[in-house]
Amino acid sequence: MSAEQITITNPAAAKLAKRQEMVEAGLAPYPHTFKRTAMACGLQEKYKDLADGSETQDTVSVAGRVMAMRNNGMFIDLMDTSGRIQIFCHKDTMPEEQLATLKYLDLGDIIDATGTMRRTPRGELSVRCAEINILTKSTLPLPEKHHGLTDIEQRYRQRYLDLIMNEESRETLRARSKIIAFIRNYMIERGGLEVETPILHPIMGGASAKPFTTHHNALNSDFYLRVAPELFLKRLIVGGIADKVFEIGRQFRNEGISIKHNPEYTMIEAYEAYADYHDMMDMTEDLVSRLVVHLYGTDTIKVGENEICFKTPWKRISMVDAVKEKTGIDFLQFETAVEAHSAAKDYGLKLDPKLNWGQIVEEMFDACVEPTLIQPTHIMDHPFEISPLAKNHRSNPRLVERFETFCNTWEICNAYTELNDPDIQQERFEDQVAQKEAGDDEAQMLDDDFVTALRYGMPPTGGWGMGLDRLTMILTNSANIRDVLCFPTLKPQKG
Repeated sequence: MSAEQITITNPAAAKLAKRQEMVEAGLAPYPHTFKRTAMACGLQEKYKDLADGSETQDTVSVAGRVMAMRNNGMFIDLMDTSGRIQIFCHKDTMPEEQLATLKYLDLGDIIDATGTMRRTPRGELSVRCAEINILTKSTLPLPEKHHGLTDIEQRYRQRYLDLIMNEESRETLRARSKIIAFIRNYMIERGGLEVETPILHPIMGGASAKPFTTHHNALNSDFYLRVAPELFLKRLIVGGIADKVFEIGRQFRNEGISIKHNPEYTMIEAYEAYADYHDMMDMTEDLVSRLVVHLYGTDTIKVGENEICFKTPWKRISMVDAVKEKTGIDFLQFETAVEAHSAAKDYGLKLDPKLNWGQIVEEMFDACVEPTLIQPTHIMDHPFEISPLAKNHRSNPRLVERFETFCNTWEICNAYTELNDPDIQQERFEDQVAQKEAGDDEAQMLDDDFVTALRYGMPPTGGWGMGLDRLTMILTNSANIRDVLCFPTLKPQKG
């Protein structure tokens, strides 16, 4: 039975039948290679001034996927990774055996086409085809043209199909690549050395988070997938490999999934000797403001319903002052957690009675301040209880020199003046161990070797980390983190 005889209710079977007919006709449905000489976008730019109805003798070879066909293949819309171009197939320029190839074509096939450039009387730039070949015969049908790939779950599970059908998805993921490349170049240009540190950690540290665990058979030892590269990067600062080091890589946290969270995500961490958290704030503002202008030519962009301006300087305010600004409560006036609990309760927040003073301040901030931070804002000077790796504030021992940068109500950046006193670091780690033993599964572990490294001496250092997935969400106006990940983590399908 020929492909034409197969009912249109089974398009996959029709495609398979056409592939078989190609084989029987001596045509290879999957040839090895093709040398193209032009891309669609380049042709559109080169011939943008070609008048309607004009012809050239310029010969080009293009290749891409068939996205539309009209008049029995006389007009083909070909899409490559740069854009679209029309292929015009006519008996005046194509030999009979080439025209016969058209009967094997389907939407989704990858083809090559060689011919001369022309613009139709209706203004469509086209390749007047002299030769056409099927390079890859697709055997599954594309989604219906007018409705596209609308199933959100299918878009994430079959990202390849989403990319074929949705230009917006392609542009978002391309923008992600541009963002990461810009950040990498920025860090290198300011003297940073890019390094790589282990993903398998024998001790979980560098952040308060729930880790993934795995087992190394040869060593018969359990390891944690890293939640942060921090402690290894600071070891490199101790060793003096460079005054500025950074790493861009995947982190893994065994926590919930939401529109802002994926279990594995991309982060940049950087450490700079002889710097403090003020220097890291300056760097953050300079980097992101330059990046926005690089992408859009302006420092103000639309994110959701908000116009966000990244022009420097950005607002800087302490966490306790931010809470006071929104609630009228100055938590620095309270000496004990009991007093802080009482004030939070009077305001309307019911909190775990086990929380310490710093954790109560953080809960108040999360509930009352964070949802209001639309414009880029540095929240500074966190309570020391929630920042075990940050250096004590130089003017208030209850605080540390730490900041988080918020934008569009989301945290995008976390940074410290790094703690480099080994005795205080030992105490902080021991406090974290006590919290873990009391049931806090996000508390950090004691890393004796890191404390030993500090005993050899780490210079005053500014440390900084930025989540690149969430930053990309903001800069591409994406509402869901899955939109900026090529392959987001999804619940396995049954069966």
